[in-house]
Amino acid sequence: MAKSKRPKDSNQLAKSIVDIATGESKETELNADGKNAAAVALGRKGGLKGGKARAESLTAKRRKEIAQKGAAARWGHKS
Repeated sequence: MAKSKRPKDSNQLAKSIVDIATGESKETELNADGKNAAAVALGRKGGLKGGKARAESLTAKRRKEIAQKGAAARWGHKS
C-alpha cells in the first residue's frame, strides 16, 4: 500500500494528524498503483455499462452523425 501525501507545512501536518487521530478525517486507502481503491471500484462499475448504455440510448440518426464526425476528424474531410 502506498502512503498518501502529507502537507509540508508543520501546522497543516499537525492538524491533519489530529484530524486522523480523532476520526474527523480518514486517510484514503491506496492500491499498489497509488490510486484510491474506492474511486477505482466506482469508476469500474460505471465503465462496465457505459458504451453499451450509450449506444442503446442513441437514435440511428444520431449514431450516423457521430460516425460521420469521427470519420471526418480521422480522415481530414470537411463536412
